[in-house]
Amino acid sequence: MKKLFIALLLLSSLVSAQIYTPNDISVCLQKFHLVIDKKITKDPIGEVMVVIGKSFIGTMYEAHTLEKAEPESLVVNLTGFDCTTFMENCLVLARVAKIKDPTIKKYLEQLQYERYRNGIIDGYHSRLHYFTDWIYDGEKKGIVKNITQSLGGIPYNKKIDFMTTHREAYKQLKDDSFYKKIGDIEKEINKRQLFYIPKDSISKIENKLMNGDIIAFTTTIPGLDVSHVAFVIKMDDGNTKILNAPDVGKKVQISSKTLSEYVKGNKRQTGIIVARPLEPEREN
Repeated sequence: MKKLFIALLLLSSLVSAQIYTPNDISVCLQKFHLVIDKKITKDPIGEVMVVIGKSFIGTMYEAHTLEKAEPESLVVNLTGFDCTTFMENCLVLARVAKIKDPTIKKYLEQLQYERYRNGIIDGYHSRLHYFTDWIYDGEKKGIVKNITQSLGGIPYNKKIDFMTTHREAYKQLKDDSFYKKIGDIEKEINKRQLFYIPKDSISKIENKLMNGDIIAFTTTIPGLDVSHVAFVIKMDDGNTKILNAPDVGKKVQISSKTLSEYVKGNKRQTGIIVARPLEPEREN
């Protein structure tokens, strides 16, 4: 309890634009101890992500986890996830746990750095809403590397405009300023050449994937780049599956199907984009 109390005091001394609970801080500290106790701080980042991800199995899916604050604030939620917040928190926790002295302060800094464009909270539009934009920004930050093209990916030619064409679904977009800024971001995304691996080709590259590789599932939904996010877990039998927060009413789990089977079984998924997590710089 003493450590938790100190952690909460440290949080209160940081920027005010944060939402969290004592349970979130407790879970964060537990995950740091898990990695340290298992003596895996020097293991590859993807291996650490899998250990942390497996420790969350059974956690309930929670939709709209980041829509809790206006103005835009850093939302911490380690007791319920959607697919993206599950992946991003496993990555953040793994990155921070691997440094010399992991702390709540560093977790918050890394979470903000990963979730927001250039790591800066500057309104609703500064959050990386489109996952291909998250990957693009993450490459610039040195957090991930998009390896889709090197795996044999082909051009993914699709106009991305889901948010502005579904303005009514986003309460923040009632604000004309945010609506325009999201539209400008969509225009920037559409200038980039994206690549994906079609569903019929995934089985050919599964053996090249590694634990922790981030999988974004491309979709037939008009205007949307990807519809789901997960990361790879290599099973003892050699199969490639995914760790993910699958859907409303379900819990964090390892898929029963292999990655290629999983995509083939979903009519709205057309293929995958793959981003490999990069090692954080260890602090002296």
